[in-house]
Order: sequence, then structure tokens, then C-alpha cells
Amino acid sequence: MSAVRYLPNPSPKARKAALSTGCVLALLAANGPAATGFAERAWHEYAVNQPAYKAGYGHWDVVDVPVRFRVNAIHAALLRTGKVLLIAGSGNDEKNFRAGTFRSVLWDPVRNTFKTVPTPKDMFCAGHAQLPDGRLLVAGGTARYEKLTGDVDRAGGAMLVKNENPDAPRAFPAGTLFTGSTGKRYRSQVPVLVPRATKEVSEHGKGKKKKKKVRVTASQARVYVEAVTAGESGITHTADQYRIQGLRGKDGHDLYGLAAKLGLDKKDFQGLKDAYEFDPIAERYVPVDPMSEARWYPTLVTLEDGRVLAVSGLDDMGEIIPGKNEIYDPRTHRWSAGPNRYFPTYPALFLTGGGRLFYSGSNAGYGPADKGRAPGLWNVETNSFVPVPGLPRQDMTETSASVLLPPAQDRRVMLMGGGGVGESHESTPRTAIADLSVPSPRFAPGPDLPQGTRYLNAVLTPDDQVFTTGGSRDYRGKRGSDILRAQFYDPARDAFRTAAAPTVGRDYHTEALLLPDGRIAVFGSNPLFADKDDTRMGVFEQRIEVYTPPYLYRDRRPALPSAPREAERGEVVRLPGTDPRQKVTARLMRPSAVTHATDVEQRSIALTVGVRDGALTVTVPEDPSLVPAGWYMLFLTDRAGTPSRAAWVHVR
Repeated sequence: MSAVRYLPNPSPKARKAALSTGCVLALLAANGPAATGFAERAWHEYAVNQPAYKAGYGHWDVVDVPVRFRVNAIHAALLRTGKVLLIAGSGNDEKNFRAGTFRSVLWDPVRNTFKTVPTPKDMFCAGHAQLPDGRLLVAGGTARYEKLTGDVDRAGGAMLVKNENPDAPRAFPAGTLFTGSTGKRYRSQVPVLVPRATKEVSEHGKGKKKKKKVRVTASQARVYVEAVTAGESGITHTADQYRIQGLRGKDGHDLYGLAAKLGLDKKDFQGLKDAYEFDPIAERYVPVDPMSEARWYPTLVTLEDGRVLAVSGLDDMGEIIPGKNEIYDPRTHRWSAGPNRYFPTYPALFLTGGGRLFYSGSNAGYGPADKGRAPGLWNVETNSFVPVPGLPRQDMTETSASVLLPPAQDRRVMLMGGGGVGESHESTPRTAIADLSVPSPRFAPGPDLPQGTRYLNAVLTPDDQVFTTGGSRDYRGKRGSDILRAQFYDPARDAFRTAAAPTVGRDYHTEALLLPDGRIAVFGSNPLFADKDDTRMGVFEQRIEVYTPPYLYRDRRPALPSAPREAERGEVVRLPGTDPRQKVTARLMRPSAVTHATDVEQRSIALTVGVRDGALTVTVPEDPSLVPAGWYMLFLTDRAGTPSRAAWVHVR
């Protein structure tokens, strides 16, 4: 479909003006139907650039990105410097993975400048969260690309490496050779550290008959191995014990491998354990302690005390983690065990009242249709989970979008669109809203989207609206199903209104976020095919498109000095240089860290506005589950809905 069909209709006057130009009439006369298409495009281009149209629907612009900085944006995060970190890693390109070519790019949307950032690991499909000091935590990524049945040329699978020595752990590098009783040999694909065995000493009897009894329990660690020889000769169907290359004597006895079936079946993506903090001032990745579990497609969500919970993902075997979650402490830069609970990959988890997490049901990509799909409130401290009813077809929440509706004090979460599990062609236009402020929350239906939509991106705006854009009707844009639509959801009216349509189709691996100047930037898209017949392979979309909302086409916007500020929760913050006569609302907006239609960072918090010593003041709420520590954008918005430029505020 052409973009013209998706746009709101400009006025008849604008259409008439565009079609009245002499060049268009001449083409119509000379070329008939062919020129009609040209005239339609000419009218469209004219109409969407008229001031009245922009003031009603907004406007899209494609950013000029130099070729050397074009990147397959898999992740996007707004930093406290106002710059946007675009993380590609290998960018869903196995050639880059094999070559060790991993990329990140910093974009300054004010100056429209770009910078390449050295990227130490393949952060493709990692998780991320904003830390209290403004750094970005990035954890997980890709250790191996998937191989479909038929493409697997070497048998492989999980090898348990056992250690019966209680006195020392043992590390084995990638490439370690394991030989079975039949002579079949397998090599480890990644390094593995096997802890020391545990030793328990107990005493039995009395007096001279007292004896010590020592019990040693072998430790173990899992590593992925592949056969040395290609083809079916490397397959083993039975459990076996494996000698480890280079070990002799006691070491050869204490350390060994165990494995069951090692075959040529499909191999899923494997995760990484690595974790980094991105320093927005030094503009570099700083390594921190790795996670205990490898994770690919994890969600990282901030807790009320500033720690970060890592949830779900595919592990180092390519299997979905059965519930082993862990918590990162930014003060110690270390991980500890978290509550055990299963979720599909990239679950949408929102910090809400009492420090609980709300799972909306939104997720992305991996996990069975009958497990972990029910929404609910999760108490991380007690590991209790209370289902939130009212959402039918919970198998249709994959690739849906979820947002904490503005203002965050209302404690309402909205789920939008989504589709069937896996590579399903199904999509849904439904929306649903859960009010978490009541004693027994449940979902209630919201207004439908214009059509069934997967991979929808949803962005909060300073005027308490939700901007939604893009997506596709089918899995990864198949059958030419990208949706060139955008709309605003108004929580107060519970209704959508049309916005100007984007010119670039966006589906899988797309991100959108709010910029400090009030505009919205959209990145990425990874369609499988480029045509309606699914015959031409798709190409990763590297263009950046920026949407300017209607509120920026007004004559004036509130004045707010941009100097960064420090604030305590519960503090009244004076804003020097502001006009106390301004009639404005104030919002603290947490910067986004988004991937796979999952953005659990963004939230918009209402502030009480007052006057003191000839300037406006704002009061920061005291509740840490409402305002977790970190850097926020402060916006003032006038009665017409026009926001100021943001000032950065560090809430401690």
C-alpha cells in the first residue's frame, strides 16, 4: 500500500492547491494514468508540508546519517547527556558474528553528529536498564547464532563437566577436547569454569571408637560441545562419560564429562553471561562482573532500591531459562541470586506500588504458548505472584507493546496489539488496560488499534499522551504487511487520534524513544522479505526517522533553563529563571532503553507545581516505587499542551 492511503486527509483546499499547478496538469494531459500517480504523490508531498497540516498531525523527517555510521540498530537508549546509544552488536548478521565485528554508535540528535563506540562483545539481543548514576547497564547477548535442522553440520549439545576435587576449581578454555568410550570426540565452544567439589566431614561413635566420615559431592558446570568430525558420524544417542584432553592421574579421575544425546537437531541462539556499564561521560563500555546465567533476550528491570533484576532469556545451551533470575547491585557491581520464576523471553515488567513488579503479558519470541503467559503482580521479595484476570487470548500477547500510562501515579498499564506465538501470521488490534491502584486489579478492554499490529512502538509524551507508530500485521513484515500508520492515545479520553504517517516501514528490531526536545526518534526494522509475495529477502532498515509532534508547531513553548539539577525524593525544587505566572504542569520522564517493542524504563511522573522566591517550584514524590533513583527529563507543559525543552534532573 502507498503511504498516501495511510495519511489523514488534508483539507480540500490544500488538495486543490496542489493539483492546480501547471506542471501537474500538463503531466496529467500527456501521460494519463501514470501521471495521476505522480499528481497524487505531488499533492501528498505538498499537503503534508503545509503549516496547518503539521499543526494538526505533526511531521516526519528522515535523518541524514553518513554511510560509515549506519548501523543495524537492535537496541536504543537515551543517555543523560541527551545522546542516543544505538547498539547493534553483530546486528543479526552471522557474517559479522563470525568476523567478530560488533558495533555501537552514539547519535547526538541536537548536532546530528555520530560517533562509533568500541563494542567488546556481541550485545545483539542483550538486556539493558538505566542505573541511578546515569550509566546504562547492558547484560547478555549472543554467544552463538541459531542453526536450523538441515543446516547443522556437526553434532552437538550439552556436556556436564564434573569435578570431584574439593580442593580446587578448574577452568577449561574453549576448544577443550572430550573423548568418549567409543572414541568419538567433541570440542567445547566456550570457556567453562567448574567449581570445587563440596566436602562434608562428620563424626560417628564415642571415645576411641570415634571416626570421621568424609563425603565428597562432585560439582558440575555445563558447556556446549560440537563433534570434531562433521556429519552423522559425530552423533551419539546414548549417555557416556568423557575423558578430558591433557588430564592424567588424579586429575583425570576427578575431572570428566557426561553427556546424553549429541545430535544434528536444530540449535537455537545461545546467550552470554557478560555484563557492562556504559559510561555516558567517557562514552565507553566498562566491564563488570558477569551474570551467573548466560542470557539472550532477557529483560532488565529497575527495582525500587536501584538494583536491577535480570529475568528470562535463552541460556548457554540455547534453552529458555526455567526461572533462574538474578539481581545486579550497582554499588558493588556484582550479581546475586534472585527469585526463581519462569517468564517467556523479553517479558514486560513494570515497577509499581509497594515495589512489586507487574507483568503485563507482553513478551517477545521464545516460550511455549501455555506457560508464563498469564499477567500478574509479582512480589520479588516473597516471590509471590497474584494473577491479574480479564485478558482473553493470552497466547496473543507476543510482540505486543505495553506502557505505564501517564501519569505514573495512576498505576495503569496498557497492552496494545500483539500476535500469535512464534511465526504465527495472526495479529490483533486489541488493547487492554489494567488499573493496579485498586485492591483487586483486572484488565478492561481499551479502544482498538486501526488494525491488527505486531511490533508496535509506544512512546510517552510530555502532554500525557502515548504516541504509537509502525509495526506489521504479519510476522516480521511478511507478505508486505508493514503498517505506515501513527496515532496518539489519550488516556483521559480513552481514544486514539490520527497522526501523520511515517514514510519508513518498521517491524521486528525497531525502537522508538522520546528526545529531550520533545521529538520522537525511530530506528531499525528487520523484515524477512521485501515484497508482498515473500520472494525477495528483506534488508535491515538503517535510516533514522524523527517525528515532530503537533505540539512543536505552536508559536511559543514554556521556558525552562536547561542546567542539570540534583534532587532528593520528597524535595521541593526551585526552578530559577522560570516565570511564576506560567500556567503549566510538570512531568519527570525517565529516559528509554528499548528493544523488541519492550521498554520498561520509560515512565512519566506528575509533579506538584508551586511558586517560591519569584520562580516556579516542583515537588518530587517520595515513593521510590514511583520515582526510582536516576536521571530524568523535566518538562513543563502549558495549557495548550506545548512542552518546554527538557532539563535533566538527577533524583537521588
